[in-house]
Amino acid sequence: MPTMRLDAQKILLDNRKAGFFRFKKLKGKYLLTNDLGAYSFLEPAKFRDFLSGTINISSPNIYTDLKAKGFIKNESDFDGITQKYAIKNDFLNYDTSLHIIVVTLRCDHSCIYCQTGSRSLKEIKLDMSAGTARCVVDRIFESSNENTVIEFQGGEPLVNFDIIKYIVRYAKKKNLTFKKKLLFSCVSNFNLLTNEKLKFLLQNNVALCTSLDGPAQLHNTNRVKISGDSHKNTMKWLKIIRKKTREGDYKYKVNALTTLTRFSTKYPKAIIDEFVGLGLEGVHLRPVSPFGINIDIWNKINVPVDEFKRFYRLALDHILEINKKNVLFYERTAKIFLTKILSPGNSDYLDLRSPCGAGIGQLAYNFNGDVYTCDEGRMMSRLGSELFRLGNVFQDHHKDYMRHDGTKALAVASCLDNLPGCSECAYKPYCGSCPIYNYVLTGDIFKSAYNDKCKINTFILDHLFELIQDEQKKKIFLSWVNK
Repeated sequence: MPTMRLDAQKILLDNRKAGFFRFKKLKGKYLLTNDLGAYSFLEPAKFRDFLSGTINISSPNIYTDLKAKGFIKNESDFDGITQKYAIKNDFLNYDTSLHIIVVTLRCDHSCIYCQTGSRSLKEIKLDMSAGTARCVVDRIFESSNENTVIEFQGGEPLVNFDIIKYIVRYAKKKNLTFKKKLLFSCVSNFNLLTNEKLKFLLQNNVALCTSLDGPAQLHNTNRVKISGDSHKNTMKWLKIIRKKTREGDYKYKVNALTTLTRFSTKYPKAIIDEFVGLGLEGVHLRPVSPFGINIDIWNKINVPVDEFKRFYRLALDHILEINKKNVLFYERTAKIFLTKILSPGNSDYLDLRSPCGAGIGQLAYNFNGDVYTCDEGRMMSRLGSELFRLGNVFQDHHKDYMRHDGTKALAVASCLDNLPGCSECAYKPYCGSCPIYNYVLTGDIFKSAYNDKCKINTFILDHLFELIQDEQKKKIFLSWVNK
């Protein structure tokens, strides 16, 4: 019979009664998880009882809870477990939903962490043409997924606004036949926005998202505008858009993303207060990623793991205090994890899926029609690597992208069941791996466990599972998940 080592003792595991589980010790208790995303905390003595199959005698209430969550093998509801697993992994049934279109590489900013290879406003040859745009939309509609998101990026997408208008109109016309659930999104710094452009975007229900890195001094340090004050202009349009969307028949609330550099970690509360003051619903505290960034610049702006931990803990504590004042405001990484922990479903966030969304859940289309597994894969072309290029819209079709060896390789490399250190981790049901992140740092798409991203995800999940044992904080977390 298998044995497990626990507190220097050998414990007999009765695998006729104990269902499949992973575990870790957390603050003196044992956290059990399984592939349904279920979790349970057990005191050491109860953990021993669970392993030996005697917990039903010693603790009937705990036994009932473990049974309901699929931890008790000999009384499993196989049909119920199968249904729960299917719901948790529903995304495996679907074709590409997110289509990122880079309508230009030109930009009016020179951000210190630019990953997209943005170029001068003078280089008009780096704009997507109408012919390319039409072919991109044709390829997008070849995906069988009825939920289709077309996201405009750059460079700065508003530089090539005529092509945005062309794509929106052509996609809507095409959708009269296909009848997909079609959503448009635009990620912009807003500095080139005008009332005329905004009118078109709002009339066509284009979801709007901008970059806001915090207070003016921090924002303008990270996001350098070629001329003028980036923070001032971004704030101006954020306020205008919020006012117009409250008054009109607009479906979506404006959103903002922050990118954390080494300069950001001094401002955990100030960054949060900036977002709350604008009436935004949440903030995504993401450390800068290495995609497309020169190694010398990366070494200057990268956030060390220990520094991020200190920052994140202070920021999340501040967010929870704000929520205690009846202001619903969430941190998005936490919300993504909590959705998997506290709800029967999964999260739509493609970067934390297993397998990941690259190549299947999303595709990125460069200004010249080249197709990549994801936007991160496209960013790698800036560093001279075309490893994640799947083809071109003029020569290949959607089925070719799905059959490409690159797509298959990323699916295998991001399946946590295949990865040492990930397959046995208690957080495997909630986490995900980015093969391109692994490749940038190690030259190997398969290396995942114990890198900085792994350490950060583990820290956040540790912290959330500690906080979730407090009923008041758990109630706040549930309000985020149910939002």
